[in-house]
Amino acid sequence: MQKDIFIGDVQSGGHDGQRIELKGWVNRARGSNKIWFIVLRDSTGRIQCVAKREDIGDESFEALKGALIETSVVISGTVNVDERSEGGHELIIDSATIIGPVNPDNPFPITESAMANADGGETEFLLDNRHLYLRTARMTHMLKIRSSVFGAIHNYFRDRDFTEYQAPNFVAGAVEGGSTLFEVPYFGRKAYLTQSWQLYAEAAMPALERLYTIAPSFRAEKSRTRRHLTEFWHAEMEIAWAGNDDVMVHGEGVVRHIARTLLDERSDELESLGRDLDLVANYADNPYPRMRYDEAVETLQGMGVKIEWGQDLDYSKEKVLTQDFDVPHFLTHYPRIAKPFYHRPDPDDPKYVLCHDLLAPEGYGEIIGGGERTWSEQEILERIEEEGTPREPYEFYIDVRKYGGVPHGGFGLGVDRVCSWLAGAEHIREVIPFPRDSRRVTP
Repeated sequence: MQKDIFIGDVQSGGHDGQRIELKGWVNRARGSNKIWFIVLRDSTGRIQCVAKREDIGDESFEALKGALIETSVVISGTVNVDERSEGGHELIIDSATIIGPVNPDNPFPITESAMANADGGETEFLLDNRHLYLRTARMTHMLKIRSSVFGAIHNYFRDRDFTEYQAPNFVAGAVEGGSTLFEVPYFGRKAYLTQSWQLYAEAAMPALERLYTIAPSFRAEKSRTRRHLTEFWHAEMEIAWAGNDDVMVHGEGVVRHIARTLLDERSDELESLGRDLDLVANYADNPYPRMRYDEAVETLQGMGVKIEWGQDLDYSKEKVLTQDFDVPHFLTHYPRIAKPFYHRPDPDDPKYVLCHDLLAPEGYGEIIGGGERTWSEQEILERIEEEGTPREPYEFYIDVRKYGGVPHGGFGLGVDRVCSWLAGAEHIREVIPFPRDSRRVTP
């Protein structure tokens, strides 16, 4: 079977002067009664195709002339080098077949004017027509960047002998707090959609020692910031015999590896989106500083931000704190009162816990949250009682400590947030195929 040729293959110069067949969709069209120009697109790029009535005959010419935007076609012709054309090549058509026509009474709705009105963001119209908006160059670039981010995460962990491990999406208890749980009916009982893989990862930690996942998580947050979704993709890791510093080494490592992978695989897409590649290279090549929570509070107070010691840093505060960052910074040692029971108190000063957030620059804020776990049975029982957390849903979690508990830690990375930051997106919705937030569950 003959291998399909893609537009990207042609634009790379591998088929100059050859007669080839291309399959794709009409992106734009113009011309006269004698000559017709079609910009054909496929998943790899775009190319101008030139049809002359005298060469292909009246029937084929009229069929091409009537092919509306997003009509699918198979076109054969000869590749011609033309520096004036997009990509430096064009196809001189000798035959064409319409595969999937578009009804002129119902033309493709994602027009250039609709895109212009979006002004780099996404209007409700484009969100309502997400299933069609995915075909645009901007969304194609975003989805390819996203794919490379997922691949980089898998490669980072697998190259370091981590085992991929899955956990259930239906759970009985909270990880991040009851107010953000999605409650679902479960055969006469209450269950919840998972907020994190963490508790079930800790159960497998004594078996696998080094494990990771990429999976959806769910948070019933009504936040309408540019970085919140109710369903998002979570890259999480857990590692035995490790403390907070060890976990941060992997957090920095995977983020820098993602940035480097995008430069290697998706520079063209990043540039097409207007992203400064030097910025991305900076994130890939330079170390990430660390600051303690107390220093961050003092910095914010010095900038006129109202914050009291013991408060968590919400997005508005993270945005101010990170506005002058050149690279991501780790924020460590939050107050014990600000973090859930599974964060281990610092033995040197138990009013703090051994945790960290990784805050991205350019106002994107937290992309990683993690730390050392409360790993002894005595400590976890004290922490659960201290918070007034019901013990029953966490009996299995306590058992992990009863039978040979060891120091361990891990983190959760918001994959969509990382995609948004490294692509320079205005909103997290831009980097996920079908975003879900507090207002949208369709299409």
